[in-house]
Amino acid sequence: MIEEISLVLLALPLLGGAIIFFLPPKNIILLRSVALTFGFLTMLLSCYLFLSYDLALGGIQFLTSLNWLSFSGTGQFSEDSIQLLLGIDGISALMILLSGVVMFTGILISWNIKDRLKEYLVLYFLLLGGVFGVFISYDLFFFFFFYELSVLPMYLLVGVWGSSTDFKSFMRTKEYGAMKLTLYLVAGSVLIWVAILAIFVEAGIGSFSITELSQVEFSRDFQILFFALLALGFGVLAGLWPFHTWSPDGHVAAPTGVSMVHAGVLMKLGAFGIIRVGMTLLPEGANFWMPIIMILGTINVIYGSVAAMAQRDLKYVIGYSSVSHMGYVLMGIASLHQLGLSGAVLQMFSHGIMTALFFIAVGIIYDRTHTRDIDVLQGLAKKFGFTASIFSLAAFASLGLPGLSGFVAELLVFLGLFQTHVWAAILGIVGAAITAVYMLRLISRVFYGPPSSLLSQSMKVSINERIGALILAAFIIFIGLVPFPFIRVIDVGVSELLSGLGG
Repeated sequence: MIEEISLVLLALPLLGGAIIFFLPPKNIILLRSVALTFGFLTMLLSCYLFLSYDLALGGIQFLTSLNWLSFSGTGQFSEDSIQLLLGIDGISALMILLSGVVMFTGILISWNIKDRLKEYLVLYFLLLGGVFGVFISYDLFFFFFFYELSVLPMYLLVGVWGSSTDFKSFMRTKEYGAMKLTLYLVAGSVLIWVAILAIFVEAGIGSFSITELSQVEFSRDFQILFFALLALGFGVLAGLWPFHTWSPDGHVAAPTGVSMVHAGVLMKLGAFGIIRVGMTLLPEGANFWMPIIMILGTINVIYGSVAAMAQRDLKYVIGYSSVSHMGYVLMGIASLHQLGLSGAVLQMFSHGIMTALFFIAVGIIYDRTHTRDIDVLQGLAKKFGFTASIFSLAAFASLGLPGLSGFVAELLVFLGLFQTHVWAAILGIVGAAITAVYMLRLISRVFYGPPSSLLSQSMKVSINERIGALILAAFIIFIGLVPFPFIRVIDVGVSELLSGLGG
């Protein structure tokens, strides 16, 4: 049974969504109860899998295999051409934990959604089912299938339940954000699918298994060409500059629970895809293109920080901050160094938790004041004491305050960069300094100073919002103080990855 637990992890959110689909839409309490139950069980299972990963054994664990289709590119049939091949390594173990935590807290924050709640929850669970499928799939066909499953529900979640931004200087409707997000990500998916089919045909072994394909020695020219397609396709979802513009617009338009999943988990699928598919199967292509990814990732850091400083909408600040922080992830990956790669994976987790906490705070403010305009909001700490505290905690993690998760992750990235690309490390530190400036300025302007007229009404925070925020805050603090249990698991996966890259 222990080997099949990865299949249970995949089935839980999909089963939860299926059960909700058949429930009466007007029974709000029943819909919320079922969603909360399945979300909580999924989070518990994700924690169990992370804690149960055997560091001494390493490699792929909890392996499950179910044959689906038998066909070979050579014209012959095979018993295992396409399999539902599931497993967990040191890198995906942490991503599963992230997904479980953000999923459950996102359900708590979605408690105030009443309009078409049934449809919202079905799409939410379908999206998270795809996310878990990506992180545990070791078959390229199903990897791509779950990748698409995690992307496409975003169009409806943003377009139907999202909100539009309307400032005097510009207007962005939720339909615009949903369409832009979908077009960008589908365009990236086309490149990924072309590369996957090329790898399958070129290998000639009649299997989509990542484990088997990693044993095939592809020509250098082939690897250089198709790693570029994979890096670009996955890079779009990872917020790689200059293909990042969908991300802030998508963050802003999405409802709070979906924004948490969008920035906290979905963007990590892009970076994870570069690691799992590109670097594992095409190591020579990775070595060739990583200097370019390093340059683009560094631009991400500086550009995202400067752009965030210029925003007037709270969500846009967090959106461009995410672009900047994903730059550290890309820089760590491109370093091809043990410390840098480990820092990149830990940064993926830290940024996911931190950004989810940011969006909870912004969601609380917007639900009570009906505005996210920084020029209007001020002095909110007087009646938003809890919200000010969690926002400040996320901001301090974002700027790399020692004792919080962001510091540990960025420190590892910088240590790796100083041993491979000193210039990138220096620019990364400059980006961190800019982050400190705009985050501290944002806290000062929004939460302190003369109280806003919007504070005349009650600003109580619900128990659901408190629980969700406290869970995320606990992870930020715990990783900052006790990072080694997480780093040890990451190092196992990173060491195996680097051995395949010749380092």
